[in-house]
Amino acid sequence: MRRVTLFLNGTLFDLLSVASSKLGIKDTSVYKEKGGLIDDIALIRDDDPLIDLQTDSKPPEGLLGFHTDWLTLNVGGRYFTTTWSTLVNKEPDSMLAHMLKDRGRSFLIIYRSPEYFEPILNYLHHGQLIVNDGINLLGVLEAARLFGIDSLIEHLEMAIKNSQPPEDHSPISQKEFVRFLVATPTKSELKQIFY
Repeated sequence: MRRVTLFLNGTLFDLLSVASSKLGIKDTSVYKEKGGLIDDIALIRDDDPLIDLQTDSKPPEGLLGFHTDWLTLNVGGRYFTTTWSTLVNKEPDSMLAHMLKDRGRSFLIIYRSPEYFEPILNYLHHGQLIVNDGINLLGVLEAARLFGIDSLIEHLEMAIKNSQPPEDHSPISQKEFVRFLVATPTKSELKQIFY
């Protein structure tokens, strides 16, 4: 098996052309290590090993059974289908990774809120915290703590801190005080103090 290092520069066609010239073959397609066909250069990440079936007489172990990388999660009655590597690679020491250490599984039930799990899954997939409107960040934070996604916990704590209104400790004016006093019911302690 010959190995070459290529740098992404241009289109997938350009990459295949350079690979063909380096390896001395006419290459039309390459695959990810787990068997996924590369049809867009955006699918390739830095240091991704790519497989060319024309030069590799024996496909690497796992390439023919690449479908085992897919996993369906039932989270609170909602189904998420993703890859094992998405859930494990970013945080290999997390509780979620330990739950999935048996790669033979293709289905897992997690008794948690799907609304809080979805941003975690998106983070593991994209590396960015994306939370839809109406989702409580504290709930996502607690789920991230439960699953042990440490890098996400930092992002969530910062997002929660930034979403809090700044505390206003400035004194109120006399006019504001009189307005509050007038609006207070007559039986209130505040009014009884001043009358």
